[in-house]
Amino acid sequence: MNASELTDIQFRILDALYFVEPFDNIVSEVGGSPAVVAAELKELITRRWVQVMAFDPRSQDYVPTFFHDADNMHAYHYLATKEGLLKHNGRR
Repeated sequence: MNASELTDIQFRILDALYFVEPFDNIVSEVGGSPAVVAAELKELITRRWVQVMAFDPRSQDYVPTFFHDADNMHAYHYLATKEGLLKHNGRR
C-alpha cells in the first residue's frame, strides 16, 4: 500500500470526523479497539489529515491545538482537516 493511501479503519475514522468528536465517540463509530483507533488516529494526525481540538473556556468552543498528550487521547476532541476530507472523499 502507498503511504498516501488510507486503510479501512483510517477511512472510517475520517468518516466520523466531519464534526468535532471526542475519542470515545470515534471508537464507538469505528468499531475498533481503543488501542487500534488511537494508533490510527495518531497516524492521521501526523499526516495532518486530522486536527486535535481542545475546549477553550473563554470562547466556549473547540479550537485547534498543536500540543497534546498522545498518551491521553481521551482528553481531546478531533476533527478532519480539509486535506483529510479531500483524501476521504477521493478514495475509490
